[in-house]
Amino acid sequence: MDPHQLFESVPNFSEGSRADVIAELAGAAAPAHVLDVDADADHNRVVISLAGEGHHLLDALIASVQVAIDRIDLNDHVGVHPRVGAADVIPIVPLGGATIATARDLAHRLGERIWSELHVPVHYYGDGESPTLADIRAGRQSPILGGPELHVSAGAISVGARRPLLAFNVLPAGMDITGARALARSLRESAGGLRGVQALAFELSRGRVQLSMNLFRLEETPPAAVVAELERRGVTIAAQQVIGLCPAAVANEAAAGRLLEARLAAAASRRGAARCAALGDAEHIKLAGRLEREADSIARMGIGQGELLGGAERAAALVPVLKAAGVLGSELESMLDIAARGLRTALHPETLKRHAARTDALDRRLKTAGNA
Repeated sequence: MDPHQLFESVPNFSEGSRADVIAELAGAAAPAHVLDVDADADHNRVVISLAGEGHHLLDALIASVQVAIDRIDLNDHVGVHPRVGAADVIPIVPLGGATIATARDLAHRLGERIWSELHVPVHYYGDGESPTLADIRAGRQSPILGGPELHVSAGAISVGARRPLLAFNVLPAGMDITGARALARSLRESAGGLRGVQALAFELSRGRVQLSMNLFRLEETPPAAVVAELERRGVTIAAQQVIGLCPAAVANEAAAGRLLEARLAAAASRRGAARCAALGDAEHIKLAGRLEREADSIARMGIGQGELLGGAERAAALVPVLKAAGVLGSELESMLDIAARGLRTALHPETLKRHAARTDALDRRLKTAGNA
């Protein structure tokens, strides 16, 4: 495995209420880049989006899982989302030139470390594995590593490789849980519904119901297609929600401020700022402040075509800035390249035509970076 390949991981931990525990889970992941922390009290679950080269990601995940073992007791857990572990699910997602095969290899290395170092049983799921998360949660599958007895308080952990998916929730207005469950069943690919949709319905606090979906064939069924189908069926949507981060190419309005590529660029800028600040001289400290402000701005990026084009240009432009400052490195360069290319992919044909000079310049810069 190329040590410089980049991966995303989106560990799901069974804690969505205690702010101190959530902060500790995210803080432990410092060897990687923390892109997002998304907690939900009704689900009693937090989704933490991380990115990094494989060795950094493994160290970050092991540290966060240790926190989960120490701070979360499933015997006391209450939440609407099904779970089998304190650290419940840890997917590994390839980014850029990384492949699903290398992601699966990384997932197996992670599983082996979890069992050998932390002594929590491990299930494998996802690409190349036979059990599904539904099988695991229903008790139809024993852990591959450890078990059959589970950890007394931390349960077991499901680890696997997968391609990008989007966790997308909808709150239908004026619908009870019975109707929401029927709607969820009808939308599932497994029941002949929409391609690439897994769906559950949950009853939340304050009388609300939630349609909770994983969209795993995003090129066929992006969130806009789900919304269109619900509207076609006469469902009134009170709210939409993206959990974690969304690839820019399939983003709808619910993903504004939650674009994966924007967060990658922001994290690279923020790490560059930290490295500049550590150098300590006046010029680098001044640049650190600029990079922090740039990170904050990029992280909040919306989904408008102008913002996407500008974001791609800004991500690409950060590479020579960090290189000139002596703080770039292979990981940050990969993050910025993936960010710029992903945002570029989200541009519509009319945008490319209207801003031909800008997109041509961007493409030349990306081609030069790819040949470096």
